[in-house]
Amino acid sequence: MQTILGSGGAIGIELAKALVNYTKEIRLVSRNPKKVNDTDTLHPANLTSRDEIFAAVKGSEVVYLTIGLEYKAKVWQAVWPPLMQNVIDACIENKSKLVFFDNVYMIGGDHVKHITEDSPISPVSKKGEVRAQLDRLILDHVEKGTLTALIARSADFYGPVKTQSMLIEMVYKNLLKNKKANWICNAKVKHSFTYTPDAGKATALLGNTPDAYNQVWNLPTGGGNLSAADWIALFAKEMGKSAKYMVLPGFMISILGLFIPVMREFPEMLYQYDRDYVFDSAKFEKRFGIKPTAPADGVKETVEMLNSQQV
Repeated sequence: MQTILGSGGAIGIELAKALVNYTKEIRLVSRNPKKVNDTDTLHPANLTSRDEIFAAVKGSEVVYLTIGLEYKAKVWQAVWPPLMQNVIDACIENKSKLVFFDNVYMIGGDHVKHITEDSPISPVSKKGEVRAQLDRLILDHVEKGTLTALIARSADFYGPVKTQSMLIEMVYKNLLKNKKANWICNAKVKHSFTYTPDAGKATALLGNTPDAYNQVWNLPTGGGNLSAADWIALFAKEMGKSAKYMVLPGFMISILGLFIPVMREFPEMLYQYDRDYVFDSAKFEKRFGIKPTAPADGVKETVEMLNSQQV
């Protein structure tokens, strides 16, 4: 049995689609899980409950943690550490391998200019401090030999998702309304984005590769040389819209948060947008011989899928 904790989000869904290539025994866990594959087993659970986590993990060979909590530092500080500890304890008790789908918030400052698996844990935000704590919990257990686990990191992502994506919220949705795309701080610096189908497929592959464990992996990510302006141009081309955009200064982010919920806590994350943010997935690409989807192809597929949802 391979179990996805947090199966209802963008990554959980893509992961479930990919896992069926490795096993027909997939357990989907969330408050209200829905089948992705016909053979999926549904397991409703409140993952803030230790007992319910243990029940969800029971009998699992591999456990994927892809849950997305409300985008608030206070929520992350209160909920994430005990949740992770409970998942680790449940995996240890059941002798389950753990795959943690992570972001790069624990890497701060100028270290984001070239993000590799060896980039130092150097948080400069409250949310980054929480992610650093989670990674250290896992890595400490791995070092002690009490847990078999891997951390799969993603850059900012895009794909057929309705929320939690800067490109979708500020570019696609505005262009759809015949408005200018928006960006923050600087649209000319480089900014990598991970395509969610790539992330799902790669995470499934890692989880089913024995020698991939006890390591950190950057998931395949393309477009490292593209700026936000370049990404906007790709979306505009596919949507038949103008590639004009408006850059919002940092002080405007709090105001923008009144209309776009995901932006409310972005001020502490501006260091990811005022300088180059380049995510290097060479380790994964070399090990598995798999290249990320080309940005132009990913944007084309994203627009097609999102437009079909509008019908």
